[in-house]
Amino acid sequence: MEERTRLYLRGRFRDHYRRSEPAPPPDADAREWGYVPWTAGPGSTMVRHKSLLGMGDLGDFLARERPCHVYFSAGRYDDPGADTMAAKGWRGSDLIFDLDADHLPSVTLGEDSYGTMLEKCKEALLRLLDFLEDDFGFEDLTVVFSGGRGYHVHVRDPAVQGLERDARREVVDYVRGIGLDLDALVAEQAVGGTAGRESPARKRTLPTAGGWSARAHRHLLSFVDDLLAAEEREALARLREFEGVGEKRAAAALRAARENYDAIAAGNVDVHPAFVGVAERLLPDVIAADNAPIDEPVTTDTNRLIRLPGSLHGGSGLRVRRIDRDDIDGFDPFTDAIPGTFRGQEITVELPEEARVELGGDSFTLPAGTRRVREYAGVFLMARGRAEKGEE
Repeated sequence: MEERTRLYLRGRFRDHYRRSEPAPPPDADAREWGYVPWTAGPGSTMVRHKSLLGMGDLGDFLARERPCHVYFSAGRYDDPGADTMAAKGWRGSDLIFDLDADHLPSVTLGEDSYGTMLEKCKEALLRLLDFLEDDFGFEDLTVVFSGGRGYHVHVRDPAVQGLERDARREVVDYVRGIGLDLDALVAEQAVGGTAGRESPARKRTLPTAGGWSARAHRHLLSFVDDLLAAEEREALARLREFEGVGEKRAAAALRAARENYDAIAAGNVDVHPAFVGVAERLLPDVIAADNAPIDEPVTTDTNRLIRLPGSLHGGSGLRVRRIDRDDIDGFDPFTDAIPGTFRGQEITVELPEEARVELGGDSFTLPAGTRRVREYAGVFLMARGRAEKGEE
C-alpha cells in the first residue's frame, strides 16, 4: 500500500470515528483491548494487552489513533492490561463463534463471488443459531457481521462464563457433529415382555423433538420420500450408491420403507436390518448438511480477541455491524455495512488491473487505470489492496 493511500484511509477512518462511536461490550473495563495501526510497509503489528482504563475514553481513543482494526477480549480479567495472560487473573469468558466464508466446505474459492460466499456464510450462521438457541437454550446472544467475510456470535449467558477449554471443545464437537453415530442418537425401548420381566427385544427410535436425532430423522424421512416417489430401478440404484449395499440389501431396504412408512415417520428405524444400515450410511450426509462449520480455535480459546462491533474493518472499509436477531434474513452486508461517512461522494483511484465490485446494491466491473468511483467502493478496493489513491 502506498503512503498516500495509507494516509487517506487513516484520515477517513478518523472521520468515521468522530461521527460514530462504537458501543463497548459489557464489563469493558475488565477486558483486554487490542488494535492494529495503519503502519507503513508490508505486514501488520497487533498492539495488545491494553486496558480501557489505560486507553482512555473509547471514542476519543479511536478518533485519535484511527486504527486499521479494533478488538476486545472474550475474557474478563482482574488486570486486563497485564503483559502476560498468567498475570491478568482470568474471571471468565464469553463463548465466541466465528464463521468465515473462506473456510466453508460449501464455498468454492476462485469461483464463488464475494456475494455468494457471504450468502452461504449466512446460511451457516442460521444453522449455528439453531444449535445455540434450540439445542443449548442460550438466550444472551449477539450476532455480528465481521466486516469481512463472515459472522461472529457472542454468547454471554452466565452458564458459559466459567467453561474451560475442554468444555468449550465439547460445544464445538456438538455443533460440528464430530463423533456422532447412529447409536448415539437412537433411543432404545423394550418391546413386549410380561409383567415383571422385560423382553430382550428392543425397538430403536430416532427422537423427533429436537437435537441431532431430529435432524437425522428429517433427512432420513426426506430420503425415504424421494425413494418412494422414484421409479423402482432409480430407487434401487440410489440405495446401491451406499458402500456395502448390494442388490439384495437395496431391495430389502426399499421394501421395508414401503411397508413401514408410518413407523419410519414416527422415528422407528428398526423396521429391517437393511434399513438400519441405510440410516447409518446416511448420517455423514446429515452431518455435512446440518453442521455449523465454525472456526474451532476461536470457540475453545478463552483469551480470544474479537472485533469490536461498530468499528471499521481495515481489510474492507466496511463496518463491523451488530445485527438484531429478527433482521438477519434481510441483512445485506453490501448495503447495511457501508459506513455513512463513505457515502455521498466520489474519489479517484488507480487500478493496476480490472476489478469487480459488489457494493451498495450494485455489481460492476472497473477497467484498469485511473477511475472516479463512489468513495465506499474506492475505500473497499484500497483496503483490499486492489487500488491506490489517485490524485484529485
